[in-house]
Amino acid sequence: MASYTSTIDSPCGPLLIVANADGELTHIEFLKAVTGSTVVDRLKADDIEVLHDTGHTGEIESELKEYFAGERMEFQVKLAAEGSPFQLQVWEELKLIPYGETRNYGEIAKALGQPGASRAVGAANGANPIPIVIPCHRVVGADGTLVGFGGGLKNKALLLAMERRYWPNDDDDEQMLLNFE
Repeated sequence: MASYTSTIDSPCGPLLIVANADGELTHIEFLKAVTGSTVVDRLKADDIEVLHDTGHTGEIESELKEYFAGERMEFQVKLAAEGSPFQLQVWEELKLIPYGETRNYGEIAKALGQPGASRAVGAANGANPIPIVIPCHRVVGADGTLVGFGGGLKNKALLLAMERRYWPNDDDDEQMLLNFE
């Protein structure tokens, strides 16, 4: 079994893209945010051959470039995220959050029929292997604040700003977002 990688530049810094042999997206990693082992290190530790090959990652590269250019609001690439049944449920619910909108952890938990599971939703959100495409950046704290994002809060704010949504709409937070643009 092999995985195929490429790296693209983005407004959030370099992104590592990983696809399987069928061209299904398995991971996106914010390379500037990595503090420990990379997804490539983890794959190799599991004896998975990792090859640089844009033939397997070309579709997602194109879709991400369109997203960052403001030309794409929904992704069509096939996904192959691996996680627990609960994580997969959460990630499916995240994909239902419309472009430019947000939900909080409690709202996601309620949508899943588990209103007391907001912390578990937060943990699943944090384990999302395919950020941006599975839009975990669209999940905020109960009070609307930006919390928790594997790519860093600056990138979360940038992604939300790119989707034309300033958060919340008061002078301090709007100024914070403008500093990232």
